[in-house]
Amino acid sequence: MNIRQTDVLIVGSGLSGLVAAELLSTHKNVMIFTKGRLEDSNSYLAQGGIAASTHKEDQWQDHLFDTIHAGCEHNHLQATEVLVKKGPAMIKRLIDLGVEFDRSEDGSYQYGREGAHRRSRILHICGDATGKHLINTVKKRILDKQIVVEGETVFKLIIRDGRCIGVWSLDERGEMSATYAASVVLATGGLSGLYPFNSNAATVTGDGMALAYEAGAVLTDMEFIQFHPTLLLRGRESVGLVTEAVRGEGGILVDEYGNRLMQGVHPLGDLAPRDIVSRELYRARQQGKKTYLDIRRIPRFSERFPTVTELCRKNGIPWENGFLQVAPGAHFSMGGIEVDASARTSIPGLFAIGETAHTGVHGANRLASNSLLEGMVTAEQVAQTILYEPKQRLYPPVSWLGVKVLKYAPQLEQIRTILDTCVGIERNEQQLVKAINWFESYLDQQVYTKTPHLEEVQIKNQLLVAWLVAKSSLERTESRGSHYRSDYPYQVEEWRQKRIKRRKWSHEPFEITTHA
Repeated sequence: MNIRQTDVLIVGSGLSGLVAAELLSTHKNVMIFTKGRLEDSNSYLAQGGIAASTHKEDQWQDHLFDTIHAGCEHNHLQATEVLVKKGPAMIKRLIDLGVEFDRSEDGSYQYGREGAHRRSRILHICGDATGKHLINTVKKRILDKQIVVEGETVFKLIIRDGRCIGVWSLDERGEMSATYAASVVLATGGLSGLYPFNSNAATVTGDGMALAYEAGAVLTDMEFIQFHPTLLLRGRESVGLVTEAVRGEGGILVDEYGNRLMQGVHPLGDLAPRDIVSRELYRARQQGKKTYLDIRRIPRFSERFPTVTELCRKNGIPWENGFLQVAPGAHFSMGGIEVDASARTSIPGLFAIGETAHTGVHGANRLASNSLLEGMVTAEQVAQTILYEPKQRLYPPVSWLGVKVLKYAPQLEQIRTILDTCVGIERNEQQLVKAINWFESYLDQQVYTKTPHLEEVQIKNQLLVAWLVAKSSLERTESRGSHYRSDYPYQVEEWRQKRIKRRKWSHEPFEITTHA
């Protein structure tokens, strides 16, 4: 077994993890583990831009209002205010790192508009390739430092005296390692890759949430999964995402008969909050209708949206006729590992940033293009926290005692089917109970092994995360934002600002709190 040691171990290679590494690596010894390649992240795939109030017609209060309105007033107000106030500074930091945002011919920045934004405040890079260029810019700086370990999957946190002191991991050859660190940062992304229709990188299946839960950390708001309205279809298969910016430039959602789907549904029409748009498309498709994005009104579409155009070309989809067949799919997790304003989890020595963390800034439904901003802000928060942490004493190596795996394991496709049919865009008690019973039939039969295989560790984590989503969905007996219960179709005042928290070592759910 390999034994390694570092000051800071970052698990995950999205924007938040890479920026945190960049900020910390000039002062600390830093390592980054990623279970795939450095580019295998949702940040890299992000077509949308980064939202910030950076022009004189747009104030941070406007951005705050839109964020809270989209989040159905379930947001943590103080954290959300910090997020939007830091927006302009984060844009400047990216520019200082070498990022070049799109400009008009006169040299001014181009500001786009997306769902639930009342103002144009979103900056893009090369139209719809923002995430790719952000990652590539930071990646160049990180690779020079030789701190990245690719193909390394963390499967268990090392806890000693109630503190996280490192991780157990497996590489692609199945070789096990123990890596000890004064600070462990989870930046593993969300869980939407568990759904059959999703916009996520294949590696994004809730690993960090499962690791934290198994170690005894608090998880919050696991029922809130945002579905993006416009995943591109080829036949019945989803082949990628069509950015919301297409609708911001004039794209219109229609059915196969040309009827506008969002007309009269919401004052913002096609740019209504994502949860509302996704449900309309879902219901149309449940009625047997095909749903399309009409792009005929957008001039120079291929130039404005090169990523979407290339996606069409690669999959043989004729975008030139002006109609793209689309359907909603899982996109973003508002819930996750609960953290404070310094990115600390409930376990000392363990931090979480980016989508795997629950900061409370997204409420019940994330505002478009706030995710890259959150990644930047939480990266800065964790870096500042760790840099000023008191020096931790070194712990002696911990003996390897084994890990629990499933005695009988389902296939990932089975988990996906249950999530899709029972814990999807619309939910009800009967379907949620069915899902929970199915998940528990496997989770209730676990065995210890000292020689785990990567596949059995991963399927156990995937099943566990799916169960966490279903359990919290059953317990929230209302509809709010991305969580929609057909048997409880309205927001309930008693649930206002209440959060379902889950922790392994306590009664389930251990706490339902009000947190404004």
